[in-house]
Amino acid sequence: MDLFTIIALLSTMAAIFAYLNTRYLKLPFTIGLMVLALVFTIIVIALGAIFPVVLADAKLIVNTLDFKALLLDVMLSFLLFAGALHTKLDALSKNRGPILMLATLGVLLSTVLIASFLYALMAWVAYPIDFIYCLLFGALISPTDPIAVLSIMKEVGAPKNLNVKIVGESLFNDGVGVVVFLVLLSIAAQGMENFSLGEVGILFLEEVGGGLALGLLGGYVAFRLMRKIDHYETEVILTLALVMGLYTLASHLHFSGPLAVVVAGLFIGNKSPEAAWSISAQNYIDKFWEMLDVFLNAILFVLIGLELLIVELNAFHLTLGLAMIPLMLLARYISVLGPVEIYKRRLEFAPKTAFLLTWGGIRGGISIALALSLTADMHRDLFLAMAYVLVVFSILVQGLSLSKVMKKVLNK
Repeated sequence: MDLFTIIALLSTMAAIFAYLNTRYLKLPFTIGLMVLALVFTIIVIALGAIFPVVLADAKLIVNTLDFKALLLDVMLSFLLFAGALHTKLDALSKNRGPILMLATLGVLLSTVLIASFLYALMAWVAYPIDFIYCLLFGALISPTDPIAVLSIMKEVGAPKNLNVKIVGESLFNDGVGVVVFLVLLSIAAQGMENFSLGEVGILFLEEVGGGLALGLLGGYVAFRLMRKIDHYETEVILTLALVMGLYTLASHLHFSGPLAVVVAGLFIGNKSPEAAWSISAQNYIDKFWEMLDVFLNAILFVLIGLELLIVELNAFHLTLGLAMIPLMLLARYISVLGPVEIYKRRLEFAPKTAFLLTWGGIRGGISIALALSLTADMHRDLFLAMAYVLVVFSILVQGLSLSKVMKKVLNK
């Protein structure tokens, strides 16, 4: 089956699931699509027990798409830019302290805590794993997924001051989390003896600092170009070229592509409406990126459901995944508690912010994509299955209950 046919099939499935959800289930958009995709996948697996060719063809389609490459190399840049484009800097600037700490030190602390919990758990079940591999799992599951967070936060009606912290953190900790994972992946592949602590630090700073600088430069250049014209078709194309060009250039320079497009999106979205876009251009650009965001989210969450076809989810993997759920939440709570305690007296914080940040820390497709990039000797099948369990729990349980949890906590 050729690539266009597969994309057409996915788009058709997303459209049908979107209609069924809107008409009957009435769940939050992305969650409803993933639920229906999971149900569809379970039906395919059941049919595969009777007609093996059905399951074989379905697995072939999912494997042909290469979820990791599709998400990390194609979809992620557009989704991050769309989210950043509609995020206002004035609110982020006020909360820059806690957001910066959550997106950096919080991710690093969470990575180490989850790795430690996993290391102890695997020793307890007599299945020891090297700590460096546990760190890899901690890095891939620690960052909250901006795609999942942004899509769900739009629908839960969170207070503005809490929404800014959750969304702002997710936009930046994704890029930091990917950098941490890639650094650890290099260490795991080449051996710690080939790296000094200074080299690791330089590599980290190069990825993060380079991504931030490249995004600022790209956003400024695109802003200057759009300021000289008033032609919305050209301006939409310029934003598309900006995203694709930045992400490609960042990859070649070994900078963080996610951070680059986030910074560019924030710069364009906050600077252009007043100084570069006419009202007509702003309307068209906003609507274009909103629709692209919705369409790509629909495809992504359908794909997350379909990934069940290729995840080796046996009883052992499922049990470990379920056991890691409370440990993941505990690591998240500990990692956000410090920044909250430090800044709660200086900034306006909602009641029980640490708890709400923990429950609002949704994991998503990025964790699955990173797990897929592991090699077999890095316990790929085990980590992929565990990550899938944690992501499904995070989206379905945390995502569906987030609005009720917030209302209950904030009304006390």
